[in-house]
Amino acid sequence: MKRRVVVTGLGAVTPIGNTVEEFWNNIKKGTVGIGEITKFDTTDYKVKIAAEVKDFVAKERMDFKSAKRMEPFSQYAVAAAKEAYEDAGLDISKEDPYRAGVIIGSGIGSLQEVEKDYEKILTKGPSKVNPLMVPLMISNMAAGNVSIQLGFKGKCTNVVTACATGTNCIGDGLRAIQYGDADIIAAGGTESCICPTGVAGFTSLTALTTSDDPLRASIPFDKDRSGFVLGEGAGVVILEELEHAKKRGAKIYAEVTGYGATGDAYHITSPAEDGSGAAKAMELAMEEGGIQPSQVDYINAHGTSTHHNDLFETRAIKLALGDAAKDVVVNSTKSMIGHLLGAAGGVEFIVCVKSIQDGFIHQTMGTREADEECDLNYAIGAPVEKDVNYVLTNSLGFGGHNATLLLKKYEG
Repeated sequence: MKRRVVVTGLGAVTPIGNTVEEFWNNIKKGTVGIGEITKFDTTDYKVKIAAEVKDFVAKERMDFKSAKRMEPFSQYAVAAAKEAYEDAGLDISKEDPYRAGVIIGSGIGSLQEVEKDYEKILTKGPSKVNPLMVPLMISNMAAGNVSIQLGFKGKCTNVVTACATGTNCIGDGLRAIQYGDADIIAAGGTESCICPTGVAGFTSLTALTTSDDPLRASIPFDKDRSGFVLGEGAGVVILEELEHAKKRGAKIYAEVTGYGATGDAYHITSPAEDGSGAAKAMELAMEEGGIQPSQVDYINAHGTSTHHNDLFETRAIKLALGDAAKDVVVNSTKSMIGHLLGAAGGVEFIVCVKSIQDGFIHQTMGTREADEECDLNYAIGAPVEKDVNYVLTNSLGFGGHNATLLLKKYEG
């Protein structure tokens, strides 16, 4: 018997808010967090804009000594995880720490630390490299630092599946609790790579838009879309076994009832053109949750604003939901916060939870006229207010990784 899993805590650091409350309020207002890059001089770069985290002061969210031993991707993860832990009302001293785990991933880790230390090798020699270079850089350190900060001693891993990272991490957290490996998991994703190497690399791949208009740069499903906007941040949630949550009187935000993960086996950057891989992930999530496509109220799409993703994901939704696809509301949070890469799935999961709570599906901001072949209801022009009982959230990563989670309104 699989155990039931619920969401009891939420934490976020994003381009439009460094707490869940601030983030969600700005989502409801339709705030776009995209602007000129301030982290480095973009004079020689085609891409001038990104969705940066703003006014984040690490030592205000954790002790100064710990913050100094973390790169931003780890700092964001720790801040989000601490918020989720406090939101859940947890006290690890009253728990078996080996039944509380961490599954938080980063697609990249710290490119900034690589840049800094490679510069030292070139200018001062290899002996001048920071002794902490490796633990600052490697992507598993977000999970490691969260484990240390929260005192969670159970399963501690990080899934790395590029832009599907956050969703796969939450999916693995779901499985760990369902099958008895843990009672509590802090799960999600984090990323911070708005730096010369990150921007240059994605630009050379022709993945980023060169638009300089923040309000018309990340425009998922729009006929004029031209690439994604690089973002950063973290989204971490507390997943908990239902009876464990009820026993300690926790507030329950939503239930996670399905998870699908597939590989396209097709191309290193493009999704499968017929959408079959992403469709299968959605089908598996619905199958596990025991629902029909007609019961899905809302899909938080991967929706990157690249030509291939938006077209092929639209095909995937139609393939998975059939006739019901025309009735479901689809949107993309990336229209407001850009693409957070490994953090995207974690932050977008939080949007889904809040949408269930408030009966509010945000507008796909900036998108004006959908592409002819993108013919679903993308919440263009205005948000949608309706009862939200079942939500699918999709993440698709370079390498052909597809991940979908199914959330439902908690009914006891």
